[in-house]
Amino acid sequence: MTSFVCPVPLSATETVLLGHGSGGKLSAELLHSVFLPAFQNPLLARLEDQAVLEFGGSRLAFTTDSFVAKPLFFRGGDIGSLAVHGTVNDLAMCGALPVALSAAFILEEGFPLADLRRVADSMSRAASAAGVTIVTGDTKVVERSSGDGVYVTTTGIGIVPPGLNLSAANARPGDAVLLSGAIGDHGIAMLSAREGLQLDGEIASDSAPLNGLVEAMLAVTHNVHAMRDPTRGGLASTLNEIAKESRVAIELREEAIPVHAGVRGACEVLGLDPLHVANEGKLVAFVPMQHAAELVEAMRRHRLGREAAIIGTVIERNPGMVTMRTVFNTTRIVDMLPGDQLPRIC
Repeated sequence: MTSFVCPVPLSATETVLLGHGSGGKLSAELLHSVFLPAFQNPLLARLEDQAVLEFGGSRLAFTTDSFVAKPLFFRGGDIGSLAVHGTVNDLAMCGALPVALSAAFILEEGFPLADLRRVADSMSRAASAAGVTIVTGDTKVVERSSGDGVYVTTTGIGIVPPGLNLSAANARPGDAVLLSGAIGDHGIAMLSAREGLQLDGEIASDSAPLNGLVEAMLAVTHNVHAMRDPTRGGLASTLNEIAKESRVAIELREEAIPVHAGVRGACEVLGLDPLHVANEGKLVAFVPMQHAAELVEAMRRHRLGREAAIIGTVIERNPGMVTMRTVFNTTRIVDMLPGDQLPRIC
């Protein structure tokens, strides 16, 4: 298993590590040491998954994402559908209604056109299902052995409805923490496809567009404080980011967090924590407790929220910390992913 690595998180390194793309601690260090100082501005400083721009009396959400998934095709999806879903979901996490996408491709010389058509067709179907259109793009080609088949970059715009103010900085003490479904499916599906692992059950990626689920939730109430899709770095890293930005603490209940049996078994065998394994079709939401039950009920009526659950609460003490009450009735700290368990999963 040559690609199953966990680089040591050396914060003083002067070269890029695989762990810098993990979505965990090393990614945060790279962001704060290189990109934020270079591009500093108030919108970027909010550290959201998208920027919300005031334009012509409307609020536009704007986001971009690059995809280097390996392998390109896996159970439950491929790099094409993954690129569309990832960008649509980043828009949806601020409540935006996705409108249009761009798609840029870096192709390696010698990449089969049949595979490129397969990726493009998959992107087309995914965009149609999400209700968006791919309206512009770009293509570049690099020499053999200078790439890995195809890399995809997608950018999206959406319209934020009036009355919404979702932000990672808006979680409040007393909020319920909602999770839309079981975690870890995407990361384990990618690992299984990459390494040819024979795991119990057929584990498929959860890659999916979440904008429909978000619309169902906002039809219940606009009083939602924060939403994020826990992709690279898993649920643990996402919750730590929100706890830090909101200056609150989060208490989880392990028995409330859904994990499919196949994923749990694979994590136990491989020494992985499901909380650190990537997802591509799940969201976590922070909502006032009085709306939690009604929102979970609405989520469960949607096909992407059938396993939705209340997994924890927001508290005041120890701001910036995430803890979990385990099934053994003990409490442990839930930290961000330190290195990169599963490189290139998106």
